[in-house]
Amino acid sequence: MFGVIFNRFKQGFRTLSYPKAVPVFPKRFRGKPNAPVDMGECLFNEDNKTVYTQDHRMAVSKREDLILKGDEIKLAAALDEKMRRVLGRSLKLREVCAGSCGGCDAEIQAMNNVVFDLSRFGIQFVASPRHADGLMITGPVTKNMESALKKTYEAMPSPKIVIVVGACAINGGPFKGSKEVHHGVDGIIPVDLYIPGCPPHPLTILDGLLRLLDRVK
Repeated sequence: MFGVIFNRFKQGFRTLSYPKAVPVFPKRFRGKPNAPVDMGECLFNEDNKTVYTQDHRMAVSKREDLILKGDEIKLAAALDEKMRRVLGRSLKLREVCAGSCGGCDAEIQAMNNVVFDLSRFGIQFVASPRHADGLMITGPVTKNMESALKKTYEAMPSPKIVIVVGACAINGGPFKGSKEVHHGVDGIIPVDLYIPGCPPHPLTILDGLLRLLDRVK
């Protein structure tokens, strides 16, 4: 008991002050590409052509906004006033892994730890789609998961939002071209927020969620 208390004092305050403070990333972090590229297809690997910045802000509202033509990016817009009035300052999400490798799911899970502390923003994950305001999806949507994804979406009460996380959910990722996947969520159910990455950093996901709720400028 006393050992636990001692360690907590030794560790100190560990929750990031984001978004009030600018986050600091290690040199190896690969943020928004500094070149014309489709971030929806980008796996953020080292190809000796693409230069990556330290900018973690990459979430957008429309698929076409992921196609960079220069340094500028049209970041995600806030939900309309009616939707924000319904949601208030909270958001309940149901996550569906539609055939991912687990990388994006691990980053999503990390948002619940003491460093990122997602719940302080009023954002929580729920066990049932009937209790959810939105759906967060990872993976390229395999043929075996298509029916489950549609049923989950239909089970959510309206109004509802859909968030896709990672290259697979956006465009199929490395599985693009396989006959066993649907190359992303588009075309199956409507999408409100695209968060690129392979996988995206927890702060990239969090930034997109806060922009959706009009909690960050």
